[in-house]
Amino acid sequence: METVFTNAKLADGTLNEVVVRDGLITAIGPAASHANAAKVVDIGGALLVPSFVEGHIHLDTSFYGDKWISHKPCTNGFDVHERVAFQAENMAGAAPMNERARNQLDLCISNGSLQMRSHVMVDGSVGLKSLETVLGVREEYKGIIDIQLVAFPQSGILKSPGTPELMDEAISLGADLVGGLDPLSFDRDIKGHLDVVFGIAERRGVDVDIHLHDAGTLGAMTIEEICARTTALGMQGHVAISHAYGLGDLAPEVAKKIATLIAKSGVSIMTNAPGNHNFPPVALLRAAGVNVFSGSDNIRDSWWPFGDGDMLRRAEIIAYRSGFFTDEELSAAFDVVTSGGAKALRLEGYGIAVGAKADFVTLACEHVPEAVVAVPKPRRVFKEGRLVADNGSVIR
Repeated sequence: METVFTNAKLADGTLNEVVVRDGLITAIGPAASHANAAKVVDIGGALLVPSFVEGHIHLDTSFYGDKWISHKPCTNGFDVHERVAFQAENMAGAAPMNERARNQLDLCISNGSLQMRSHVMVDGSVGLKSLETVLGVREEYKGIIDIQLVAFPQSGILKSPGTPELMDEAISLGADLVGGLDPLSFDRDIKGHLDVVFGIAERRGVDVDIHLHDAGTLGAMTIEEICARTTALGMQGHVAISHAYGLGDLAPEVAKKIATLIAKSGVSIMTNAPGNHNFPPVALLRAAGVNVFSGSDNIRDSWWPFGDGDMLRRAEIIAYRSGFFTDEELSAAFDVVTSGGAKALRLEGYGIAVGAKADFVTLACEHVPEAVVAVPKPRRVFKEGRLVADNGSVIR
């Protein structure tokens, strides 16, 4: 069936028709006769942009839509071990995981995210139960949102007995990537930790996405080792480092040097520009050729009470904290939550182009820089040319 989207404003400011057949964009151009179209949708001059990429989220641990969980601060500064313990306490009294995951998915879809990468706990503390639950929810949402799942060892790999075997089994069960967590500060064995992560990736033929919270030179050392492993295994373009807070602690010249290394290794860097941490210097990394992408990370969970599932709001936060003011800089922040995410997730057929999937969002604004600043709503969200969300509500 052919659908013609009329009066669609593209990023260059021109009004065009976008023709969609069988879920793909088949033509883009000035208004023409659409007498043969089965359906015509008037965009009404709104800005048409590709759907947002939610590149880092935790579907299993959010309390969004559940009762309010008051935040419990760490006793002596940020500590991953302590936060994991708080999370276990909170999860014990939470609503069923599948309900909470659905709530979070509806939130993200209604805001325009149709591609997602979620980390799901797989370790000795929970086994494969969380992954099995989220796999079931993913199946329910098939055709509405595309979801990649990362086997995430929240309790460590070497410190949590049986976790290496569970992570390997998780790939057989349906996880798409293998994850990791602070090899030096959490497991205190960078070689052993990365041996497991990259060993599974190489054996199973999957990508890698590693959480790295470590600051300063400790974080930089881990990044260098991950880049070396990536290059040695020929996995350029298949590895991501999430958070990489330590990059924000480095002097500019040191940061430029490591940015060059990251770019050469093809490792992507994920940042959500959290308010209480230094975060990777987005402009410096992009100037060096590093692919930078983003995600909401935690939404109202044991780590912090914030998060609205809106990747356009995330672009605004990244721009604000990065000191981006010009149109070019604001467009770069938009790129981080769209094409940057698409590259990191290795998505095929992404974007507003002939041959791409018809996954797009309408925004009531003049252009991309204004979208980042204004974060306009309401929005219409289309998956393969079908309306799946309108004015904050998901349509099934």
